[in-house]
Amino acid sequence: MRLLLVILFMASPIWPLGSNPLPGDPFLIVNKETNQLAYIDEGKIAGTFPAATGKTADLTPEGLFTVTVKAKNPYYRKKDIQGGDPGNPLGSRWIGFDAEGTDGRIYGIHGTNQPSSIGKYISNGCIRILNENVEYLFDRVPAGTRVLVVKSSKTFWELGKEYGALK
Repeated sequence: MRLLLVILFMASPIWPLGSNPLPGDPFLIVNKETNQLAYIDEGKIAGTFPAATGKTADLTPEGLFTVTVKAKNPYYRKKDIQGGDPGNPLGSRWIGFDAEGTDGRIYGIHGTNQPSSIGKYISNGCIRILNENVEYLFDRVPAGTRVLVVKSSKTFWELGKEYGALK
């Protein structure tokens, strides 16, 4: 009986390794191969955005993660730069996820004060997108949204189907 309960709990959508996303849930895919991010909503690709990822392949962790923290005008702890300051490299929004056992305050999808960096391998591990794009996503992606980060030659459609996010 106990084994059956464990199996049922692990298959539950609330179990971190269980079936996710649920049909209709938002889902984000970041492909480090192309430095692109796809936003999937209601089982369809609702938008794709150019991104910047880690300077080296290992800096931006790969895997299936969960959005845990969101912030408007995020504070940049490393250099004590207030949110909203033009010198803040995090831009106007932060969508943090739990990569490598962190709490969403280390790795995230964020805006940038350096739009020319988008499309490049330049970050210390985060995923940068243009401020207008992160603002668009911020309003549509709730905490709990799944984020898939991969380096793949597969299309967003193929990855979305594989992970159950596309109809």
